[in-house]
Amino acid sequence: MNATIAHCDGCGTPAAEGDHARCRARRGATDPPRYCAACGRKLVVQVLPVGWTARCVRCGEAGISSPR
Repeated sequence: MNATIAHCDGCGTPAAEGDHARCRARRGATDPPRYCAACGRKLVVQVLPVGWTARCVRCGEAGISSPR
């Protein structure tokens, strides 16, 4: 996976465009990412009682959340 964050993982738009404070606030409340930060493509997200997994079809695994 590309380490450069080119897109917002909350809304999928380029990270340099606009204010993404609302996206970060939602993510801070344990919401999984919805878009790949490397390419902006919609992620395949599975939400489980113990956390979530997300992966990009193009870039691979985007993240795993475990209980706090």
